[in-house]
Parts: sequence; structure tokens; C-alpha cells
Amino acid sequence: MSDASGPADMTNKSLTKGVRLLRELAAQPRSGATVTTLAKAAGISRPTAFRLLYSLEQSGLVDRVDNNYILGWELARLGRYADPHAGLAARAQPLLQELADRFNESVTLSVPDLRGGVELIAEAAGSHVVSIVPRNMVGEHYPLHASSTGKVLLADMPVEQVLALLPERLEPYASRTITDRATLLKDLEQVREQGYGVIDNELEEELLSLARPIRDSSGTLVAILALDGPRYRFGRDRIPEALQEMRSIVDRLTEAFWQDSPSA
Repeated sequence: MSDASGPADMTNKSLTKGVRLLRELAAQPRSGATVTTLAKAAGISRPTAFRLLYSLEQSGLVDRVDNNYILGWELARLGRYADPHAGLAARAQPLLQELADRFNESVTLSVPDLRGGVELIAEAAGSHVVSIVPRNMVGEHYPLHASSTGKVLLADMPVEQVLALLPERLEPYASRTITDRATLLKDLEQVREQGYGVIDNELEEELLSLARPIRDSSGTLVAILALDGPRYRFGRDRIPEALQEMRSIVDRLTEAFWQDSPSA
């Protein structure tokens, strides 16, 4: 992080590097990876990586099969007790509110779920009393083909997975909902190229929504940021400004979620 004083001085660099190794290990195939591969991916020396992996192995956080390291049984056990979203939402909330206040509209943070959809885990709202998007939507799931967050998720999937997930005829929600799967696939190509999703009169009448992906260091999609508003206040002319502000918030969310830097 940019501030090198205060709490940053208390950071244990060895622990930070160990966490980085765990993250890189999670991005490897299930068969695991060698210490050389992990050290290179994490940007640390091989001797340091070996010592850290040995310590993690002794605690059960990693296991070693022949010369390959894999995530360990103790890590899996501890994971069962963790709330997967509480910490993420708490770190995100101030930045979501900042974006909501900047545009005086609704902002949401969603994450991919195990069913191939997205779950809303945090939200913030501007001061407008009238809003198309209902408040207190945490825990809700949006239709993938008719939401900006859903389009970002679908665009991140292989085409074969999208075809298996969605029927040929898609449910209409508003006047401009894409109901043809082939048309949606073309729309998803554009989402991939431009790096964001947009809906306009597709989920609710007069609702405009933008979404940007949030990725970890390996490029894996971990969350989706969305900004929503009624078209009479939040029109298409504001899209360029909104996308620029959202890009800045995504960068800051990434820093907030993964605070250790490669140079630590």
C-alpha cells in the first residue's frame, strides 16, 4: 500500500509471503506445483519459498505429494468455519458508498456462486428517495442474461459453459431483454472486448446498469462491481464518466482485498 507508516510497519513480511504462496498454490492445477514454480509465481526466492512451504506443511496448511505441493487438510478444515463474504463486504463498503455518493445512485458488489450464478453481498445507495433498484438486496440473485453483473460473469465463461447453463429462449424481464441465446452470445463477445457489461431497459424498464469485473493476481474473476440508476437521472451520456470512476474503484478494491504487495 502507498502509506508506509503506521500499521504497515507492523506487517510480518514472512507471513505475507506465505499467504502469497497459498494464493499462488490455489491457482495451480489440483495436482499441485513444485517449489520452483511457486517461487517464480509468487516473486520470491526459491530458498525462501522452500522454508515457508516447509513451515506451512508442518501446520497442515499445505501437503506435499512427491515433489508437488497442494493445499492442505487443515486449510480445508478452517475454511469450513469462515464466512466467505463478511470480510470482503466489510472492506468494500466504504468504497461502494463513495461511488454511490459520487453519482447519487445505487452500487452493488456481487460474487460468483457455486451454482454458476452471482450473489449480491454488499450494496450502497445515494440520497435519492426514488430508485428503480430496490434496497436491501443482499443475498439476492440476478438473472444472468438480463443483468450487467450476469453478463460480466457469462462473458468470463467458455461458450460451451454458457450454452449448457442457459436455455435457447431466455425469459423476458423488460422491453429490451435479450431473449435469444445466439444474440446474447454476440453481446457477450462485446463485453469481453470492452471489459464491462451494460444493460439498458433489460432487467427493469428505464433501468441503466454498468458492471466491471474484479480479478485477483491470477486473473480469476472474484467479484463484480455494478452501478445502477434510472435513465432519466443516469443516462447513457454518463456512461464514459461512470466507467472511468468505476475503474478507479475497482483498482482500490483490489488493493483493499489483497493488501500485500509483490515487493513485501
